[in-house]
Amino acid sequence: MNKAPHPIPALQPLDEYNQSLQSNVHPKDWTNPQSAEPYQLVVIGAGTAGLVTAAGAAGLGARVALIERSLMGGDCLNVGCVPSKAIIRSARVAASVSRAHQYGIDSGGDIQIDFSTVMRRMRRLRWQISPHDSAKRFSELGVDVYLGQATFTGGQSIQVTNDNEPPQTLQFRKAVIATGAQAVAPNIPGLDSVNYLTNETLFSITELPRRLGIIGAGPIGCEMAQAMARLGSQVVLIDRNDRVLPREDSDASEILRRGFEAEGIDLKLGAKNLSVRQSVEGIQFEFDSESRHNVITVDRLLVAAGRAPNIDGLGLDQVGVNHDERGVEVNDHLQTTNPNVYAAGDICSKLKFTHVADFQARIVIQNALFALGPIGRKRVSDLIVPRVTYTSPEVAQVGRSPNQSNPSETDLQTFTQSMSTVDRAILDGQDEGFVRVHVRQGTDRIVGATIVAENAGDLINEITMAMNSKIGLSRIASVIHPYPTQADAIRKLGDQFNRTKLTPLNQRLLRVLMKLNVGR
Repeated sequence: MNKAPHPIPALQPLDEYNQSLQSNVHPKDWTNPQSAEPYQLVVIGAGTAGLVTAAGAAGLGARVALIERSLMGGDCLNVGCVPSKAIIRSARVAASVSRAHQYGIDSGGDIQIDFSTVMRRMRRLRWQISPHDSAKRFSELGVDVYLGQATFTGGQSIQVTNDNEPPQTLQFRKAVIATGAQAVAPNIPGLDSVNYLTNETLFSITELPRRLGIIGAGPIGCEMAQAMARLGSQVVLIDRNDRVLPREDSDASEILRRGFEAEGIDLKLGAKNLSVRQSVEGIQFEFDSESRHNVITVDRLLVAAGRAPNIDGLGLDQVGVNHDERGVEVNDHLQTTNPNVYAAGDICSKLKFTHVADFQARIVIQNALFALGPIGRKRVSDLIVPRVTYTSPEVAQVGRSPNQSNPSETDLQTFTQSMSTVDRAILDGQDEGFVRVHVRQGTDRIVGATIVAENAGDLINEITMAMNSKIGLSRIASVIHPYPTQADAIRKLGDQFNRTKLTPLNQRLLRVLMKLNVGR
């Protein structure tokens, strides 16, 4: 069954920045190309995966079509990474000013936050970034950009339809599905009866909610809970799990929990039997937690729990592409069950991150265009993927940890360096956190790491590079790090590892050598 696709999100408010954004990522006066010749590659979806695929293939000389029904740039530019990080930056400034007295600076009493200006700044910066993802730029790169709904109609044909032009049929040799995913709400009684927010609508608000409820203590829920609390909302964060960021290291979750509670975020964890309804006072939800029945009323509700693949309207059954509620089925080369059709990004990936979509697109370019040679056998399983939750402190992770390992892979040795013993972290007043690295028992081979620090997203890159380049933890100890930096915590872990090689026997031998040297 070919269901109707998810509605196109509206850009609100229609100020000069959103109008300029729209003129870049979905211009109203855009005219689709007219082409009867087959394309070497047709890419459906102009989010990160689609944009990287189209630009890369065109740069190699391929004849490429790119089809987007909604806003070019996808979630990341329009309703994800870009707007959220702009708001988080404003919230971090507010938090720094509120704590200025700790650094000997008088901030003049209560700080004044203009939420409408915070959101206006976000819209300005989003527009400022948008030309990079614009229809005009990709057309200039040699990509034929089509705005409209793409539907497979045959083994190697796709129809493009929109409200302004007659349908067109494009012929292709290879196609790439990069339509991403959308926010979905969990099955909570009464939720459909209230006007709740998701990431697709949150960045359209212009007034700060006095009381904000957030369902979901994953990365989006945690980031927005802290940011909105710092900007002045009374935030209640609810999750059925017993801790925030349940996928991450339990010590990382605990640090974040303490920080959230210190900032006034009301955590309701282990919530069961959740229901929602509209009341005269606002949006009311009830749940059981800690052997108590809770009734809480908020002004706005953000649902940050769940994503679903954008597969509706694509006609995947017409070309034999297997799919289900998790997305499009692909093999390790990102090839679907139709050998002429590939997929990349959130539509097929368990790891729904912009940087994953980017690197999957690079794999697709090589495999789709150079399938006959060794260059066209790139594997997605070879990717070493870091991830970051942009709270304060940030939580970054790469590779495996003991609780994520297979039963046969429990032979891990763990080294932890607390940020409380790192000079720069102490001087910055950012000493809450740690760097934790896991290596194979008896070797210095790094298999995973977790960092909790104010700039953990930057620090994790050194470890990711070491894993990619097969650089062991002992060699990191020999890398000179500028003093004082928070990255020195990573070097200290190398020192920790090297000290484990000083066995009792080695220590006795060294003492003997020292005595011999002293006698000379």
